[in-house]
Amino acid sequence: MIDHASLAVKDYTASLKFYDETLALLGYERLVNVAELPTAGYGKNQKPSFWISPLGNKEETIGNAKGLHISFMAPNAKAIDAWYAKCLELGGTSNGEPGPRHHYHPGYYGAFIIDPNGWRIEACFHQYQAK
Repeated sequence: MIDHASLAVKDYTASLKFYDETLALLGYERLVNVAELPTAGYGKNQKPSFWISPLGNKEETIGNAKGLHISFMAPNAKAIDAWYAKCLELGGTSNGEPGPRHHYHPGYYGAFIIDPNGWRIEACFHQYQAK
């Protein structure tokens, strides 16, 4: 349903490092880099679906949209665990440790982070089966 999402970031260089390293663990890469704007687009199969940029309305705060969070699809629970650890290592804050969330639906596994800009992000997998 949603084609893409974009977020404003406070420190573009630090945010590139954060998203380059964390999204790689979920199978995504930086596909577009428009240095003159600056803007970066992440995704896979040549389709960027998540964008970051320091540009935007100077009147707006960054990372404070009530209720907003963006979730990235993960290939498995192990990738979510690695993503969560890397996010913490690169300055993210825990907003929910990795684990099953059966109250969402059977097979849901996710982890929640507040990125260094204050945005709430998640990685999720929908076919988790406990061993």
